[in-house]
Amino acid sequence: MEAAVTRSRHLALSVVLTLLAVLPARGADLPAKQAELLAKLRARVQAVDARLDGVLGVFVRDLTTGATVELRPDEVFPTASSIKLAVLYELYRQADGGRIDLAEVTRPPVPRVSGGGILQELGDRVSLTWRDLAVLMIGWSDNEATNVLVRRVGLDAVNRRLDALSLPGTRLRRQMMDLEAARRGDENVSTPRELARLAEVVATGEGLSPARAADLVAVASVPDEGSHFRRGLPQGVKALTKPGALEGVRCEVAWVGVPARPYSAAIMTTYLRREADGEAALAELSAAMYDTFDRLARSSEYGRTVSDRVTAK
Repeated sequence: MEAAVTRSRHLALSVVLTLLAVLPARGADLPAKQAELLAKLRARVQAVDARLDGVLGVFVRDLTTGATVELRPDEVFPTASSIKLAVLYELYRQADGGRIDLAEVTRPPVPRVSGGGILQELGDRVSLTWRDLAVLMIGWSDNEATNVLVRRVGLDAVNRRLDALSLPGTRLRRQMMDLEAARRGDENVSTPRELARLAEVVATGEGLSPARAADLVAVASVPDEGSHFRRGLPQGVKALTKPGALEGVRCEVAWVGVPARPYSAAIMTTYLRREADGEAALAELSAAMYDTFDRLARSSEYGRTVSDRVTAK
Protein backbone atom coordinates (compact mmCIF):
# COMPACT_ATOMS: atom_id res chain seq x y z
CA MET A 1 0.00 0.00 0.00
CA GLU A 2 2.80 2.38 0.98
CA ALA A 3 4.63 1.62 -2.28
CA ALA A 4 1.48 2.37 -4.28
CA VAL A 5 1.07 5.73 -2.51
CA THR A 6 4.70 6.56 -3.25
CA ARG A 7 4.25 5.70 -6.92
CA SER A 8 1.13 7.87 -7.07
CA ARG A 9 2.98 10.80 -5.55
CA HIS A 10 5.85 10.39 -8.01
CA LEU A 11 3.37 10.26 -10.89
CA ALA A 12 1.61 13.42 -9.68
CA LEU A 13 4.94 15.22 -9.32
CA SER A 14 5.94 14.15 -12.83
CA VAL A 15 2.69 15.54 -14.26
CA VAL A 16 3.15 18.85 -12.44
CA LEU A 17 6.75 19.20 -13.65
CA THR A 18 5.71 18.44 -17.23
CA LEU A 19 3.02 21.12 -17.10
CA LEU A 20 5.39 23.66 -15.58
CA ALA A 21 7.98 22.95 -18.27
CA VAL A 22 5.80 24.42 -21.01
CA LEU A 23 4.72 27.59 -19.20
CA PRO A 24 6.10 31.00 -20.13
CA ALA A 25 8.67 32.02 -17.53
CA ARG A 26 7.38 33.92 -14.55
CA GLY A 27 9.10 37.18 -13.84
CA ALA A 28 8.70 38.40 -17.39
CA ASP A 29 6.14 41.06 -16.49
CA LEU A 30 4.23 41.10 -19.75
CA PRO A 31 0.96 42.93 -20.37
CA ALA A 32 -1.94 40.50 -20.21
CA LYS A 33 -2.59 40.44 -23.96
CA GLN A 34 1.07 39.82 -24.81
CA ALA A 35 1.21 37.06 -22.21
CA GLU A 36 -1.86 35.53 -23.86
CA LEU A 37 -0.10 35.57 -27.24
CA LEU A 38 2.82 33.66 -25.73
CA ALA A 39 0.32 31.25 -24.19
CA LYS A 40 -1.00 30.62 -27.72
CA LEU A 41 2.55 29.85 -28.84
CA ARG A 42 2.88 27.46 -25.91
CA ALA A 43 -0.30 25.71 -27.04
CA ARG A 44 1.11 25.30 -30.54
CA VAL A 45 4.25 23.73 -29.10
CA GLN A 46 2.10 21.34 -27.07
CA ALA A 47 0.06 20.44 -30.15
CA VAL A 48 3.19 19.53 -32.12
CA ASP A 49 4.48 17.53 -29.16
CA ALA A 50 1.22 15.61 -28.84
CA ARG A 51 1.29 14.30 -32.39
CA LEU A 52 5.03 13.80 -32.82
CA ASP A 53 6.06 10.14 -32.64
CA GLY A 54 9.27 10.93 -30.77
CA VAL A 55 10.49 13.21 -27.98
CA LEU A 56 10.50 16.98 -28.39
CA GLY A 57 12.33 19.68 -26.45
CA VAL A 58 11.80 23.41 -27.04
CA PHE A 59 13.17 26.60 -25.58
CA VAL A 60 12.45 30.05 -26.98
CA ARG A 61 13.37 33.32 -25.30
CA ASP A 62 12.01 36.79 -26.00
CA LEU A 63 15.26 38.76 -25.84
CA THR A 64 13.37 42.01 -25.24
CA THR A 65 11.47 40.94 -22.12
CA GLY A 66 13.16 37.69 -21.08
CA ALA A 67 9.89 35.76 -21.32
CA THR A 68 10.27 32.14 -22.38
CA VAL A 69 8.21 29.24 -23.67
CA GLU A 70 9.65 25.89 -22.65
CA LEU A 71 9.13 22.19 -23.16
CA ARG A 72 11.63 19.82 -21.52
CA PRO A 73 14.11 22.72 -21.46
CA ASP A 74 16.70 21.01 -19.27
CA GLU A 75 16.61 17.48 -20.64
CA VAL A 76 19.70 16.35 -22.52
CA PHE A 77 19.34 15.68 -26.26
CA PRO A 78 21.83 14.77 -29.01
CA THR A 79 22.95 17.90 -30.85
CA ALA A 80 24.27 16.38 -34.07
CA SER A 81 25.82 19.22 -36.12
CA SER A 82 24.30 21.97 -33.97
CA ILE A 83 27.33 21.52 -31.67
CA LYS A 84 29.46 23.07 -34.42
CA LEU A 85 28.37 26.48 -33.14
CA ALA A 86 30.45 25.81 -30.00
CA VAL A 87 33.50 24.97 -32.13
CA LEU A 88 33.03 28.18 -34.10
CA TYR A 89 32.85 30.30 -30.96
CA GLU A 90 36.00 28.77 -29.48
CA LEU A 91 37.83 29.35 -32.77
CA TYR A 92 36.97 33.05 -32.64
CA ARG A 93 37.84 33.38 -28.96
CA GLN A 94 41.28 31.92 -29.66
CA ALA A 95 41.69 34.16 -32.70
CA ASP A 96 40.76 37.18 -30.60
CA GLY A 97 43.38 36.16 -28.07
CA GLY A 98 46.08 35.95 -30.73
CA ARG A 99 46.44 32.17 -30.59
CA ILE A 100 45.08 31.56 -34.09
CA ASP A 101 45.41 33.62 -37.28
CA LEU A 102 42.17 33.07 -39.17
CA ALA A 103 43.89 34.06 -42.41
CA GLU A 104 46.57 31.37 -42.04
CA VAL A 105 46.41 28.73 -44.76
CA THR A 106 46.28 25.01 -43.96
CA ARG A 107 45.89 21.87 -46.03
CA PRO A 108 43.20 19.45 -44.77
CA PRO A 109 44.67 15.94 -44.52
CA VAL A 110 43.47 12.88 -46.38
CA PRO A 111 41.62 10.59 -46.08
CA ARG A 112 38.64 12.74 -45.08
CA VAL A 113 35.47 11.80 -43.29
CA SER A 114 32.21 11.76 -45.20
CA GLY A 115 28.64 12.36 -44.15
CA GLY A 116 28.35 16.03 -45.02
CA GLY A 117 30.09 18.91 -46.75
CA ILE A 118 32.32 19.26 -49.80
CA LEU A 119 35.91 18.63 -48.63
CA GLN A 120 35.37 14.90 -49.09
CA GLU A 121 34.90 15.62 -52.81
CA LEU A 122 38.06 17.73 -53.23
CA GLY A 123 41.62 16.70 -54.02
CA ASP A 124 44.50 16.37 -51.57
CA ARG A 125 46.18 19.61 -52.69
CA VAL A 126 43.41 22.00 -51.63
CA SER A 127 44.49 24.74 -49.21
CA LEU A 128 42.12 26.82 -47.08
CA THR A 129 42.31 29.37 -44.31
CA TRP A 130 40.95 28.61 -40.85
CA ARG A 131 38.15 31.08 -41.62
CA ASP A 132 37.37 29.24 -44.88
CA LEU A 133 37.04 26.01 -42.90
CA ALA A 134 34.68 27.76 -40.47
CA VAL A 135 32.47 28.87 -43.36
CA LEU A 136 32.37 25.30 -44.68
CA MET A 137 31.55 23.99 -41.19
CA ILE A 138 28.58 26.34 -40.75
CA GLY A 139 27.15 26.87 -44.24
CA TRP A 140 27.79 23.37 -45.62
CA SER A 141 28.02 21.48 -42.32
CA ASP A 142 31.30 20.03 -43.55
CA ASN A 143 32.37 17.26 -41.18
CA GLU A 144 36.03 17.18 -42.23
CA ALA A 145 36.31 20.96 -41.88
CA THR A 146 34.84 20.60 -38.40
CA ASN A 147 37.30 17.89 -37.41
CA VAL A 148 40.26 19.94 -38.65
CA LEU A 149 39.04 22.87 -36.54
CA VAL A 150 38.41 20.68 -33.47
CA ARG A 151 41.96 19.35 -33.66
CA ARG A 152 43.28 22.91 -34.04
CA VAL A 153 41.41 24.51 -31.12
CA GLY A 154 41.27 21.37 -28.96
CA LEU A 155 38.22 19.39 -27.91
CA ASP A 156 38.93 20.06 -24.23
CA ALA A 157 39.26 23.79 -24.92
CA VAL A 158 35.76 23.83 -26.41
CA ASN A 159 34.34 22.21 -23.28
CA ARG A 160 36.27 24.53 -20.96
CA ARG A 161 34.78 27.45 -22.85
CA LEU A 162 31.31 25.98 -22.46
CA ASP A 163 31.95 25.66 -18.71
CA ALA A 164 33.03 29.31 -18.60
CA LEU A 165 29.74 30.22 -20.28
CA SER A 166 27.83 28.25 -17.60
CA LEU A 167 26.76 25.64 -20.14
CA PRO A 168 27.78 22.44 -18.33
CA GLY A 169 25.16 20.31 -20.07
CA THR A 170 26.57 21.12 -23.50
CA ARG A 171 29.46 18.79 -24.36
CA LEU A 172 31.63 18.12 -27.39
CA ARG A 173 32.61 14.51 -26.73
CA ARG A 174 33.74 13.31 -30.12
CA GLN A 175 34.71 14.42 -33.59
CA MET A 176 32.27 14.15 -36.48
CA MET A 177 31.55 10.70 -37.89
CA ASP A 178 33.42 8.90 -35.09
CA LEU A 179 31.05 5.96 -34.97
CA GLU A 180 33.11 4.00 -32.47
CA ALA A 181 32.89 6.90 -30.00
CA ALA A 182 29.16 7.15 -30.64
CA ARG A 183 28.75 3.43 -29.93
CA ARG A 184 30.54 3.97 -26.61
CA GLY A 185 27.94 6.62 -25.75
CA ASP A 186 30.27 9.58 -26.33
CA GLU A 187 27.54 11.65 -27.94
CA ASN A 188 27.66 15.41 -28.50
CA VAL A 189 24.82 16.76 -26.37
CA SER A 190 23.05 19.82 -24.99
CA THR A 191 19.72 20.93 -23.58
CA PRO A 192 17.22 23.23 -25.33
CA ARG A 193 17.86 25.99 -22.78
CA GLU A 194 21.66 25.81 -23.08
CA LEU A 195 21.68 25.51 -26.86
CA ALA A 196 19.53 28.63 -27.19
CA ARG A 197 21.88 30.44 -24.82
CA LEU A 198 24.82 29.42 -27.03
CA ALA A 199 23.08 31.04 -30.00
CA GLU A 200 22.72 34.25 -27.97
CA VAL A 201 26.43 34.21 -27.12
CA VAL A 202 27.40 33.82 -30.77
CA ALA A 203 24.87 36.37 -32.05
CA THR A 204 26.20 39.03 -29.68
CA GLY A 205 29.86 38.07 -30.01
CA GLU A 206 30.10 37.88 -26.23
CA GLY A 207 33.66 38.39 -24.96
CA LEU A 208 35.03 39.39 -28.37
CA SER A 209 36.34 42.66 -29.77
CA PRO A 210 33.76 44.46 -31.97
CA ALA A 211 35.51 43.64 -35.25
CA ARG A 212 35.97 39.98 -34.33
CA ALA A 213 32.38 39.73 -33.10
CA ALA A 214 31.08 41.16 -36.37
CA ASP A 215 33.07 38.61 -38.36
CA LEU A 216 31.86 35.79 -36.12
CA VAL A 217 28.25 36.78 -36.79
CA ALA A 218 28.95 36.99 -40.54
CA VAL A 219 30.23 33.41 -40.58
CA ALA A 220 27.55 32.09 -38.22
CA SER A 221 24.85 33.64 -40.42
CA VAL A 222 25.89 31.79 -43.60
CA PRO A 223 22.71 29.84 -44.38
CA ASP A 224 22.78 26.05 -44.38
CA GLU A 225 20.50 24.69 -47.11
CA GLY A 226 19.64 21.82 -44.79
CA SER A 227 17.96 24.18 -42.31
CA HIS A 228 14.32 23.33 -41.71
CA PHE A 229 14.07 26.16 -39.19
CA ARG A 230 14.71 28.66 -42.01
CA ARG A 231 11.78 27.18 -43.93
CA GLY A 232 9.57 28.74 -41.28
CA LEU A 233 11.06 32.21 -41.78
CA PRO A 234 10.22 34.73 -44.51
CA GLN A 235 12.88 35.52 -47.07
CA GLY A 236 15.29 38.22 -45.97
CA VAL A 237 14.86 37.81 -42.22
CA LYS A 238 18.16 38.21 -40.40
CA ALA A 239 18.90 34.90 -38.71
CA LEU A 240 21.66 32.69 -37.39
CA THR A 241 20.79 28.99 -37.49
CA LYS A 242 22.58 25.65 -37.22
CA PRO A 243 20.71 22.44 -37.93
CA GLY A 244 21.70 18.95 -36.86
CA ALA A 245 20.68 15.54 -38.13
CA LEU A 246 21.43 11.99 -37.04
CA GLU A 247 19.48 8.77 -37.34
CA GLY A 248 16.38 9.31 -35.20
CA VAL A 249 17.43 12.87 -34.37
CA ARG A 250 16.63 16.30 -35.81
CA CYS A 251 17.45 19.56 -34.04
CA GLU A 252 18.20 23.20 -34.69
CA VAL A 253 19.41 26.22 -32.79
CA ALA A 254 18.68 29.78 -33.88
CA TRP A 255 18.82 33.47 -33.16
CA VAL A 256 16.31 35.51 -35.18
CA GLY A 257 16.68 39.26 -35.54
CA VAL A 258 13.09 40.43 -35.65
CA PRO A 259 13.48 44.23 -35.38
CA ALA A 260 12.70 45.36 -31.82
CA ARG A 261 11.79 41.77 -30.84
CA PRO A 262 14.70 39.36 -31.44
CA TYR A 263 14.48 35.88 -30.00
CA SER A 264 16.63 32.80 -29.51
CA ALA A 265 15.35 29.28 -29.93
CA ALA A 266 16.33 25.64 -29.77
CA ILE A 267 14.15 22.82 -31.05
CA MET A 268 15.45 19.32 -30.35
CA THR A 269 13.93 15.96 -31.23
CA THR A 270 15.06 12.39 -30.61
CA TYR A 271 13.65 8.85 -30.69
CA LEU A 272 11.95 9.84 -33.94
CA ARG A 273 10.05 7.09 -35.66
CA ARG A 274 10.07 9.14 -38.87
CA GLU A 275 12.81 11.72 -39.29
CA ALA A 276 10.68 13.64 -41.78
CA ASP A 277 8.23 14.31 -38.92
CA GLY A 278 11.03 15.89 -36.92
CA GLU A 279 11.92 18.10 -39.87
CA ALA A 280 8.29 19.13 -40.27
CA ALA A 281 8.12 19.97 -36.55
CA LEU A 282 11.18 22.22 -36.87
CA ALA A 283 9.63 24.17 -39.75
CA GLU A 284 6.19 24.40 -38.13
CA LEU A 285 7.48 25.60 -34.78
CA SER A 286 9.86 28.07 -36.42
CA ALA A 287 6.94 29.59 -38.34
CA ALA A 288 4.86 29.76 -35.15
CA MET A 289 7.67 31.51 -33.26
CA TYR A 290 8.26 34.03 -36.02
CA ASP A 291 4.55 34.78 -36.35
CA THR A 292 4.34 35.46 -32.61
CA PHE A 293 7.36 37.74 -32.31
CA ASP A 294 6.70 39.54 -35.57
CA ARG A 295 3.20 40.46 -34.32
CA LEU A 296 4.61 41.60 -30.99
CA ALA A 297 7.21 43.73 -32.77
CA ARG A 298 4.75 45.42 -35.14
CA SER A 299 1.93 46.04 -32.69
CA SER A 300 1.17 48.74 -30.17
CA GLU A 301 0.62 47.89 -26.51
CA TYR A 302 -3.05 47.35 -27.39
CA GLY A 303 -2.30 44.95 -30.23
CA ARG A 304 -3.02 47.38 -33.07
CA THR A 305 -0.72 46.85 -36.05
CA VAL A 306 0.01 50.10 -37.86
CA SER A 307 0.93 49.81 -41.52
CA ASP A 308 0.38 51.63 -44.82
CA ARG A 309 -2.61 49.41 -45.54
CA VAL A 310 -5.93 50.92 -44.42
CA THR A 311 -8.24 48.27 -42.96
CA ALA A 312 -10.55 50.34 -40.78
CA LYS A 313 -12.03 53.83 -40.52
